[in-house]
Amino acid sequence: MGYQFIYSETFMRLSIIALMCFSLSACLGAPENVVPVKNFEVDRYLGTWYEVARLDHSFERGLDAVSAEYSLRDDGGLRVLNSGRSVVTGEREQAVGRAYFVEDENTGYLKVSFFGPFFGSYIIFDLDQSDYQYAFVAGNTTDYLWLLSRTPEVSEQVMQAFLDQSAALGFDTEALIFVSHENEE
Repeated sequence: MGYQFIYSETFMRLSIIALMCFSLSACLGAPENVVPVKNFEVDRYLGTWYEVARLDHSFERGLDAVSAEYSLRDDGGLRVLNSGRSVVTGEREQAVGRAYFVEDENTGYLKVSFFGPFFGSYIIFDLDQSDYQYAFVAGNTTDYLWLLSRTPEVSEQVMQAFLDQSAALGFDTEALIFVSHENEE
């Protein structure tokens, strides 16, 4: 009986380790048909981006006036400073992360982490490559989607392109949150 308990405990630990390994590798995948942009220029992507629209998820729930600031790190990666205002308290919340290229520096496919060794996909699947004024970004599944812009609002043309392209790729565009930047300090 004691042996069976040890076996069960060992089996559970191995199962958890296997599940964690699978989860970590799955976090760096991409939704079907989502292809990262090529000819990506990281220097042009640096700076502040405003979140215009997103699908809801726990780590930004209850935030408006969300923005991200990208800068270079000494180790060749990017520093990511995400910031948003709590709709309940009005206080700004921040999270600092790091991002690294998954393929090469000319492909808009990065892995980003805000929580220790855990990384998630950051796939730029459309980008205003002439001026770097907007970016369509996906995570590892169709549960993660963002429209980022250098300004808090985008033109109707950019918004429609985002909605059409995202819907065609299987994202639930009916569930999008359109982020308010009113009363931005």
